Amino acid sequence: MAEHNDLGKLGEDLAAAYLEENGYSIVERNFVIQKAEIDIIAQKDSTLAIIEVKTRSSLDFGSPQDFVKQKKIHLLIKAVNAYINDREKDFQEDLEIRFDIIAVHKNGESFAIEHLTDAFYHF
Repeated sequence: MAEHNDLGKLGEDLAAAYLEENGYSIVERNFVIQKAEIDIIAQKDSTLAIIEVKTRSSLDFGSPQDFVKQKKIHLLIKAVNAYINDREKDFQEDLEIRFDIIAVHKNGESFAIEHLTDAFYHF
Protein backbone atom coordinates (compact mmCIF):
# COMPACT_ATOMS: atom_id res chain seq x y z
CA MET A 1 0.00 0.00 0.00
CA ALA A 2 1.35 3.44 -0.90
CA GLU A 3 2.50 5.72 1.91
CA HIS A 4 -0.33 8.23 1.33
CA ASN A 5 -2.85 5.35 1.54
CA ASP A 6 -1.29 4.25 4.84
CA LEU A 7 -1.59 7.81 6.15
CA GLY A 8 -5.23 8.02 5.03
CA LYS A 9 -6.09 4.70 6.70
CA LEU A 10 -4.38 5.82 9.90
CA GLY A 11 -6.35 9.08 9.81
CA GLU A 12 -9.62 7.19 9.39
CA ASP A 13 -8.72 4.86 12.28
CA LEU A 14 -7.88 7.86 14.50
CA ALA A 15 -11.12 9.58 13.48
CA ALA A 16 -13.20 6.47 14.29
CA ALA A 17 -11.53 6.15 17.71
CA TYR A 18 -12.12 9.86 18.37
CA LEU A 19 -15.81 9.50 17.49
CA GLU A 20 -16.27 6.47 19.74
CA GLU A 21 -14.52 8.30 22.60
CA ASN A 22 -17.03 11.12 22.11
CA GLY A 23 -20.16 8.98 22.29
CA TYR A 24 -20.73 8.07 18.64
CA SER A 25 -21.44 4.57 17.39
CA ILE A 26 -19.73 3.67 14.15
CA VAL A 27 -22.47 2.45 11.80
CA GLU A 28 -20.32 1.82 8.74
CA ARG A 29 -16.90 2.60 7.32
CA ASN A 30 -15.86 3.03 3.71
CA PHE A 31 -19.33 2.75 2.19
CA VAL A 32 -18.86 2.79 -1.60
CA ILE A 33 -21.42 3.14 -4.36
CA GLN A 34 -20.22 3.70 -7.91
CA LYS A 35 -17.48 6.39 -7.61
CA ALA A 36 -18.74 7.78 -4.30
CA GLU A 37 -17.34 6.80 -0.91
CA ILE A 38 -18.33 7.78 2.61
CA ASP A 39 -15.37 7.36 4.99
CA ILE A 40 -17.38 7.00 8.20
CA ILE A 41 -21.08 6.88 9.02
CA ALA A 42 -21.61 7.37 12.75
CA GLN A 43 -24.64 7.90 14.96
CA LYS A 44 -25.05 9.80 18.19
CA ASP A 45 -28.56 10.06 19.58
CA SER A 46 -30.85 11.03 16.69
CA THR A 47 -28.04 12.36 14.47
CA LEU A 48 -26.48 10.37 11.68
CA ALA A 49 -23.12 11.95 10.88
CA ILE A 50 -21.73 11.47 7.39
CA ILE A 51 -18.03 12.03 7.87
CA GLU A 52 -15.31 12.81 5.37
CA VAL A 53 -11.86 12.28 6.89
CA LYS A 54 -8.94 14.27 5.50
CA THR A 55 -5.43 13.51 6.73
CA ARG A 56 -2.23 15.41 5.99
CA SER A 57 1.35 14.91 7.11
CA SER A 58 1.75 18.67 7.55
CA LEU A 59 -0.10 21.95 7.19
CA ASP A 60 2.43 23.31 4.66
CA PHE A 61 -0.13 23.32 1.83
CA GLY A 62 -3.23 24.15 3.87
CA SER A 63 -5.57 22.58 6.37
CA PRO A 64 -6.88 19.10 5.61
CA GLN A 65 -10.46 20.35 5.36
CA ASP A 66 -9.42 22.75 2.58
CA PHE A 67 -9.06 19.69 0.34
CA VAL A 68 -12.76 18.76 0.44
CA LYS A 69 -13.82 20.18 -2.90
CA GLN A 70 -17.28 20.66 -4.45
CA LYS A 71 -16.96 17.49 -6.55
CA LYS A 72 -16.32 15.43 -3.39
CA ILE A 73 -19.30 17.03 -1.66
CA HIS A 74 -21.48 16.15 -4.64
CA LEU A 75 -20.27 12.53 -4.51
CA LEU A 76 -20.91 12.36 -0.74
CA ILE A 77 -24.48 13.58 -1.24
CA LYS A 78 -25.01 10.97 -3.95
CA ALA A 79 -23.64 8.23 -1.68
CA VAL A 80 -25.69 9.24 1.36
CA ASN A 81 -28.88 9.38 -0.70
CA ALA A 82 -28.24 5.82 -1.90
CA TYR A 83 -27.29 4.68 1.61
CA ILE A 84 -30.42 6.13 3.24
CA ASN A 85 -32.76 4.91 0.48
CA ASP A 86 -31.32 1.41 0.81
CA ARG A 87 -31.53 1.33 4.62
CA GLU A 88 -34.44 3.64 5.37
CA LYS A 89 -36.20 1.02 7.48
CA ASP A 90 -33.16 0.79 9.78
CA PHE A 91 -33.43 4.41 10.94
CA GLN A 92 -35.87 6.25 13.16
CA GLU A 93 -38.19 8.74 11.51
CA ASP A 94 -36.79 11.86 13.22
CA LEU A 95 -33.19 11.10 12.25
CA GLU A 96 -31.13 14.20 11.44
CA ILE A 97 -28.45 13.79 8.80
CA ARG A 98 -25.37 15.94 9.23
CA PHE A 99 -22.26 16.29 7.08
CA ASP A 100 -19.02 16.57 9.06
CA ILE A 101 -15.33 16.72 8.27
CA ILE A 102 -12.68 15.32 10.55
CA ALA A 103 -9.32 16.87 9.79
CA VAL A 104 -6.25 14.97 10.98
CA HIS A 105 -2.72 16.27 10.68
CA LYS A 106 0.68 15.31 12.01
CA ASN A 107 1.72 17.47 14.92
CA GLY A 108 5.27 16.54 15.91
CA GLU A 109 5.23 12.87 16.89
CA SER A 110 1.45 12.72 17.31
CA PHE A 111 -1.64 13.71 15.37
CA ALA A 112 -4.09 16.56 15.93
CA ILE A 113 -7.78 15.96 15.27
CA GLU A 114 -10.34 18.65 14.48
CA HIS A 115 -14.03 17.75 14.14
CA LEU A 116 -16.01 20.21 12.04
CA THR A 117 -19.72 19.54 12.50
CA ASP A 118 -22.21 20.77 9.91
CA ALA A 119 -19.26 21.33 7.57
CA PHE A 120 -21.56 21.78 4.58
CA TYR A 121 -25.22 21.53 3.66
CA HIS A 122 -26.82 19.62 0.84
CA PHE A 123 -30.19 21.39 0.73
